[in-house]
Amino acid sequence: MSEGGLSKAEVFRALHHGRTPGDPLVLPGPWDAASARALVAAGFPALATPSAGVAAALGYADGETPADEMFAAVARIARAVDVPVSADVEDGYGLAPGELVERLLEAGAVGCNLEDSAHGVLKDPHEQAGYLAGVRAAAGDRLFVNARVDTFVRQVPDMAETIERARLYVAAGADCVYPILAPVDALPLLRAAVEGPLNAVAAVGDGPSPAELGERGATRITFGPGLQQRATAALREIAVALRRRRRG
Repeated sequence: MSEGGLSKAEVFRALHHGRTPGDPLVLPGPWDAASARALVAAGFPALATPSAGVAAALGYADGETPADEMFAAVARIARAVDVPVSADVEDGYGLAPGELVERLLEAGAVGCNLEDSAHGVLKDPHEQAGYLAGVRAAAGDRLFVNARVDTFVRQVPDMAETIERARLYVAAGADCVYPILAPVDALPLLRAAVEGPLNAVAAVGDGPSPAELGERGATRITFGPGLQQRATAALREIAVALRRRRRG
């Protein structure tokens, strides 16, 4: 149990509600236990793992991490920190809703991202809604479900379809929708059209700030693999400098 007798899942859900414009929930993405501890030490109240960042840390391309390795990585991250951790589990790895929920809970996750595309192709939105409904039924209130809408990332920038998918997923029990890579100018329309929290992705170091995205309608901000990529770039610079010193 967390502070006040609330579970981590209850704390995580509460963090998404009652937010004012310009003050979205910012969820940085750790890729291992050490990065998770660094982010918590910086003061973040919750974390959300990025599948691409974890994949890179494990030596895989995005979308190619075996399910067992992804759940093991999530478990190491969740075990390393005291704050709630949500897990990006891609499209669910073909697991039945009940099995997916149990594996997430066993790993210590309080939430999950679920994508509505696989192998670069959008799934049927009604079938995806049915899957999300199954996850909600199996999880009850033990998991916060963030339903990713992949229309923009799959280059189908149709706002009507994006909104239809988001509404179907909310009706199926999703706690939040995530129209990944939606243009900033589309956020107000999405905010007006869809009930509940809205996830937006932010770049690390450039582009609109989390506060600016919040003012446009985003409830929560994630960064995809941006932090892991920046950390790897910084390590590369350090390594180059070390090589130069070695030769000097």
